[in-house]
Amino acid sequence: MSIPPRQTSTLAIVSLVSGILGWTVLPWLGSIVAIVTGHLARGEIARAPERMEGGGLALAGLILGYAMLALTLIGLLLVFFVLGGLVWLGVQN
Repeated sequence: MSIPPRQTSTLAIVSLVSGILGWTVLPWLGSIVAIVTGHLARGEIARAPERMEGGGLALAGLILGYAMLALTLIGLLLVFFVLGGLVWLGVQN
């Protein structure tokens, strides 16, 4: 009786690669792709755990994607409040 080897989820690999690209070449697009494919990969792995593996890859892609989007949002809020504060100070004088 031979047990067939488990296959690494292609979506998990795409999620990890997109997450890395989201931090380097394609900041927002790569992060969004990493998040979407990461969730799809985790669902695929959960439905067939005896056939599929790569949950760690998908999780890493999700973390990279969400972290990039969170840092982008924090940066935009910081710029908004700093420039908004400068404009407010300019109007007061």
